[in-house]
Amino acid sequence: MVERMARGTATMRATVRRWTRRRAGTRPADARGRSAWTRGRVLAAAAVLTAALLTFHRAVPDSLGGPASLLESFLPWLGLVVVALLALGLLRRSALALVALLLPVAAWTYLFGGLLLPAPEPGADDLVVVQHNVSDENTDPAGTARALAGAGPDLIALQELVPPALAVYEKTLAPDYPYRTVQGTVGLWSKHPLTDAGPLDIRPRDITEDWSRGLRAVAHTPHGEIAAYVVHLPSVRMGAGGLASSRRDESARLLGQAVAAEELSRVILAGDLNGTVDDRGLDPLTGRLNVAERGVAFSFPAAFPLARIDQVMARSATVTRIRTLPATGSDHLPVAARITPDRSPAQDGPTKDTGDAGP
Repeated sequence: MVERMARGTATMRATVRRWTRRRAGTRPADARGRSAWTRGRVLAAAAVLTAALLTFHRAVPDSLGGPASLLESFLPWLGLVVVALLALGLLRRSALALVALLLPVAAWTYLFGGLLLPAPEPGADDLVVVQHNVSDENTDPAGTARALAGAGPDLIALQELVPPALAVYEKTLAPDYPYRTVQGTVGLWSKHPLTDAGPLDIRPRDITEDWSRGLRAVAHTPHGEIAAYVVHLPSVRMGAGGLASSRRDESARLLGQAVAAEELSRVILAGDLNGTVDDRGLDPLTGRLNVAERGVAFSFPAAFPLARIDQVMARSATVTRIRTLPATGSDHLPVAARITPDRSPAQDGPTKDTGDAGP
């Protein structure tokens, strides 16, 4: 009798232990005595660190080789770290790691989840802008021009325009885009009349040679006048000392000052900015202009796009969606942005009319 009671008590205790483990979502301890809530501490710490980098990337110092700009250029790719940590957490059967992963998942979703949502339906007032660094080594400028025009944009912004390719772009685009202005190696083609076209000085101080990579013009669209800026900021280089972005950052500051002084309320900026919208080096622009609300559109390098350094931004307008177009003969992918002008922009100031910029 006593023996049967002892056996029954032992069975009940075992049943309670199994029920408790199921209720707690745990599994038996491993060979080292660690439960699902105590193993996987390294994975949990890595998850917390990933969440901190996503949330507080602006706190990372940008000295000694520019680690912050490098991090911010590839910030969306931290999502792959989250996926890897999830796989390892499942493999380790670590409840601790899986719960900790909720932090970077929430941070990534907050920062980038909205880009993956469907864009609103196109409106009658929308403008389409195509931005493309066509590459000075492009062997098929005619094919590139036809591909860009095939997207049916209102404005086409190009960089790295060099002779004799420039003449090919002008000839190929002329039938559908009769208005154009080219300043140095950047150009703007438009379906709508352009006035006030001229160069924009964004040259860093230490560049002494001939360097013209910015322009401004006024596009007279059916929705009113829009100041259009086309730019190509200096490249960011990796060297023995780390990331060299001082020229790009200085040029961005000059461009930001020009945008801040712009008298027209509506502004569209298109260009190869050699930086992503998360990069603090572009703060003088992203602090004054709206960036794309939908779309990822990694544009560089064309063979395996890792980042969008080709940007379309706007003021007194919303960049509702940005997307990439098929590859051309360039090392960049073209991007197309849909822009919805605000219905009631602020009162525009006067602009000096210097005549149409036409064929």
